[in-house]
Amino acid sequence: MTDKGLWSYKEIAAHIRVQPDTVRSYRKHGLLPPPDHVENGKPYWYADTVRTWVANRPGNRGSR
Repeated sequence: MTDKGLWSYKEIAAHIRVQPDTVRSYRKHGLLPPPDHVENGKPYWYADTVRTWVANRPGNRGSR
């Protein structure tokens, strides 16, 4: 099953239980995958992209 919903910093932050500014910092430091879509200069990621990133990122503590 694939989820093609687009997530902003806010949704990603809620998913990994951090503040949106933390997710922005991850992107700034190259720790977040490139956005799947950019609209009006705002980046968005597919939920599946985020879930794959969370499962494979260093320091993953088995969350979701």
